[in-house]
Amino acid sequence: MKSKKKLISIVASLFLVVSLAGCSRSQPVPEATPEPEPEQVEVQKETMKIAALKGPTGMGMVQLMENDELGESAIDYDISLLESPDDIVGKVISKEIDIAAVPTNLALTLYNKTQGEVQLLAVNTLGVVYVLENGQEVNSIADLKGKTMAASGKGATPDFVMQYILKQNGMEQDKDVMVDFTLQHADLAAAMASGDVKLGMLPQPHVTTAMMKNPDLRIALDITAEYKAASGTDSDLPMGCIIVQKGFANEHKELVQQFMDEYKASVDFVNNESEKAATLMEKHKILPNAAVALKAIPYSNIVYIEGVDAKDSLASYYQILFDFEPKSIGGKLADDGFYYQN
Repeated sequence: MKSKKKLISIVASLFLVVSLAGCSRSQPVPEATPEPEPEQVEVQKETMKIAALKGPTGMGMVQLMENDELGESAIDYDISLLESPDDIVGKVISKEIDIAAVPTNLALTLYNKTQGEVQLLAVNTLGVVYVLENGQEVNSIADLKGKTMAASGKGATPDFVMQYILKQNGMEQDKDVMVDFTLQHADLAAAMASGDVKLGMLPQPHVTTAMMKNPDLRIALDITAEYKAASGTDSDLPMGCIIVQKGFANEHKELVQQFMDEYKASVDFVNNESEKAATLMEKHKILPNAAVALKAIPYSNIVYIEGVDAKDSLASYYQILFDFEPKSIGGKLADDGFYYQN
């Protein structure tokens, strides 16, 4: 009897073990929970609105434009390339843009017009004006006496600079040297290339465009060199610059410094890697094509000189413009508030 009970007990135990084993197999084994991937935090770049002119005034900005397109710039730049200074004036006055590349006389005009609401960050272009000749007669300013020279923009800054140089050399425009202002830059360049005009004063890149079409043309006079000689100093001819809205600069000092650093690097790139820069100038439509850009770069005097460091050169230049026509700089000479200091 005991043997029978013992057998029943063993069978019951085995049944229980099998049942438990079956239950354990029916329960899914929990999988290991994967570690959550770290969340990718996208750094939001600050935005800066910039306007620049096509041609030399905008040439120094080309690497900055390319890096912005590639997403490699420190700032998210919104850049507008415009054809003429007049296109920029309204945008600066209405504060549609934060920073602009403009002629230096326009910079001071805007400072006076806005009662000091814009400041000069840096000079970015020195002299870009040259006298071209189809011939070998003109090799000095004195050689201009008795001749007629074509030019564009009567009452524009190159006109005043030439008048100053002539005056310092004992001559007078429209008396000793006749100047014909009939043609605009592009038309004058074409007329010189075709041989219809023998002597003319042009800025870059029109100088290069004309010379590429007519190999008989040569640079007779470098107006920057003649300006230095006439002034009797080593003063530069500061023709282009970068301006900033004063309110924007006060609120975003670090951002402005980032821009200045990137702009300076872009200028170095243009001067040190001209072939790459020329290709990008065509791509970003700063100049019509890479071939013109490559030949124009060495004659375009692309620089980066902070405003406070260019103060003496600018003061001399502004005085000359003021003496000829106060309206050319907005009626007043620059005071210390015109020069941005970070």
